[in-house]
Amino acid sequence: MSETLKNVHVAGNDVIKVGLIGCGGRGRGAIINALENTATKNLKLVALADAFEPMVKNVADLCKGAKPDQYDVKEGQLYWGIDCGQKLIENSEAEVVLLCEPPGIRTRNLLIAAEAGKHIFSEKPVATDPVGVHIALKATKVAEEKGKVLVVGHHLRYEPKHVESIQMLHDGVIGDLLYIRVYFNTGGLWVREKTEGETEMHHQLNNWYYFNWLSGDHIAEQHVHDLDVMNWMAGDRHPVKANGMGGRQVRVGPNYGEIFDHHTVEFIYDDGIRGFSYCRQIPNCWDSFSEHAIGSKGTLSIEGHGDAVLKVNGKEPKVWHRTYDGHQTEMDVMFDAILHGKKLNKGEQGAIATMTAILGRLATYSGREITWDSAFGSTLDLYPKTMTWDAAPGPKPGPDGIYPAVVPGQINLADWGIK
Repeated sequence: MSETLKNVHVAGNDVIKVGLIGCGGRGRGAIINALENTATKNLKLVALADAFEPMVKNVADLCKGAKPDQYDVKEGQLYWGIDCGQKLIENSEAEVVLLCEPPGIRTRNLLIAAEAGKHIFSEKPVATDPVGVHIALKATKVAEEKGKVLVVGHHLRYEPKHVESIQMLHDGVIGDLLYIRVYFNTGGLWVREKTEGETEMHHQLNNWYYFNWLSGDHIAEQHVHDLDVMNWMAGDRHPVKANGMGGRQVRVGPNYGEIFDHHTVEFIYDDGIRGFSYCRQIPNCWDSFSEHAIGSKGTLSIEGHGDAVLKVNGKEPKVWHRTYDGHQTEMDVMFDAILHGKKLNKGEQGAIATMTAILGRLATYSGREITWDSAFGSTLDLYPKTMTWDAAPGPKPGPDGIYPAVVPGQINLADWGIK
């Protein structure tokens, strides 16, 4: 029997035991998707973790109410605190861990989970800086060596409209690929105010979306979906360099951390094909979550949550309506692989998408053209040296309470470890 098949279940029985790390909105969705997977219902939720106790208890109550037959969290298996993820991985019975915590925390838990021999679902992105990308790639290798399943939450990879239409693109139906456009333009998202007496670490973990060490900026935290599709359309390869511009136009204030509210990037591949990337989080503007490939004979346009339309010159368009939600399908595929001992590891693919987003951010922050090799080889590490509630993360508010954003044209690339 192969190593993979021998280790389908650590417990040696038919029940698959699952733990969730990160009990925010994505975590709540992921655990319900996992419990409702189509491969097996013989699955138990055995542990939950989040930095904040109320978040853990809210998801516990949700799952007890929605999935009582699959809720099997015993006393002592609800974890909270700054190291809650590591505690769940090392102390719970979970054979499968869902990593839905903030990305900057997720990277370290990904490696810990891989080394502990867990099957892993990791949300995207898998890192927020180049050092983190290398940690994620190490975790990928460890998981592969141990014969464990590793799925990254690029749900568009599992949507039939994307899979089928991009295959036709690769088959040459729209001719030679000329360029790609991708968008993630939306209004604002949630924001959490700093409260009196709250430590800086507590505030940043609670308001994590607005700090680079935790989210990677919205170009990495959300637009990475489209950038992954861009790479996929380009033949599943990464760009070799990027230039761009961006800034913080309207989202300025003590509650909005240091990230930009808009980015525009030109990604360049080794054959000269360009990928044009746009992401914005400003209310009352044009919104789009979509990807578009332009070829010599036609076009392919895909709405993230809508239709895919392939047009060839002189022919009737081919339309795919959205059917299955990729958030569910990725769980169906993952648990089928775990149940039947199939090889499935998407860690490298996820790391490349994450690095593409980081490359774009480095280009917009610096205002410089940045090569893939220089960014990938960078020593930039945003993770705090100490992780305690009273430790001081890198970003610091100014006297007015506002966190300064970087200014393009005023960055010394050597400070980011870029040669």
